[in-house]
Amino acid sequence: MNPQTLYDKLWNQHVVYNDDNGTTLIYIDRHLVHEVTSPQAFEGLHLAGRQPWRKDSMLAVPDHNVPTTVDNSEIDDPVSRLQI
Repeated sequence: MNPQTLYDKLWNQHVVYNDDNGTTLIYIDRHLVHEVTSPQAFEGLHLAGRQPWRKDSMLAVPDHNVPTTVDNSEIDDPVSRLQI
């Protein structure tokens, strides 16, 4: 057996199906979402009439628009404020 990298070990533990064309279907057991691009993904699900699968596996964190100053109670940019 060939030695495996950590990446290989994690990947192989999550393989659901390997296709002959080289495509692999993997199971994702944790879904991290943030305020910038996740809303578009959820809107796409909504428009398709679909629900997120395993909502308990999702972790949502504000990431890109969080102020780094001491007083972060006021976010000036209206888009950033809406996303947070």
